[in-house]
Amino acid sequence: MILPELNPHLVEEAVSAALAEDFGRAGDITSQATIPATAQAKAVIAARKQAGVLAGLDLARKAFELVDPTLRFEALAADGDAFAPGAALARIEGRARGILSAERVALNFLGRLCGVATLTAHYAEAIAHTRANICCTRKTTPGLRAFEKYAVRCGGGMNHRFGLDDAVLIKDNHIAVAGGVAPALRAAKAFVGHLVKVEIEVDTLDQLREVLAEGADVVLLDNMTPAQLREAVALIGGRMKAEASGGIHLGTAREIAETGVDLISSGALTHSAPVLDLGLDIEIA
Repeated sequence: MILPELNPHLVEEAVSAALAEDFGRAGDITSQATIPATAQAKAVIAARKQAGVLAGLDLARKAFELVDPTLRFEALAADGDAFAPGAALARIEGRARGILSAERVALNFLGRLCGVATLTAHYAEAIAHTRANICCTRKTTPGLRAFEKYAVRCGGGMNHRFGLDDAVLIKDNHIAVAGGVAPALRAAKAFVGHLVKVEIEVDTLDQLREVLAEGADVVLLDNMTPAQLREAVALIGGRMKAEASGGIHLGTAREIAETGVDLISSGALTHSAPVLDLGLDIEIA
């Protein structure tokens, strides 16, 4: 698996904001009150009772680095790796105050992103026997989109557009205001440059026929039954990418993938992924 690199500026900005929120005005007064400034410790971040897929190590590392640059962070696995319950994922050594102060921010990022990666991996496994790929949507946590979409990649999924400026996606409300499928497509293709993809959402086969007459890069087949999807794939005949969307969950992904669509998009990958239970165990050096 080849993963994209997270933008280090976005990583530092997000982790800094999380630490500022956690430290407040006076910092970690519990650690200051109970732990000598010179006390040393070793700690291990480990999975609890769940297996999963790792994502977010850069953010966890940055949390410890920003709190105390002298801390030593050693990754024991890599993003995208599957891990078993109880597996050790990273080791941290150095001043105990720094380890304890950074712990919650590091675990919050790791737990959230491992949850997204793990859920995505379940979808990817369910449809692995088909041509379809699972992809995410813009239904992400505000401020965490780049990281949640990265976690989708760690789980074996693909990314849909990151924002409104990535590509044209003409949805039902755009079609309604523009006056129909054909006018919306013509306007979009006249507006964008040659490197910008145009996708359009349809919810009937009649609308799909209009799209095929006008041309697009991708057609989003919204809330169609498996029978309708199979008919739609046959009508498209490989002339453009076919994406299925609309209320898709883990229990339905397999049947939808078997209709022959190229892509399945599901907001559940990010908006409904459970946080994975990870913990930090510390011992005095």
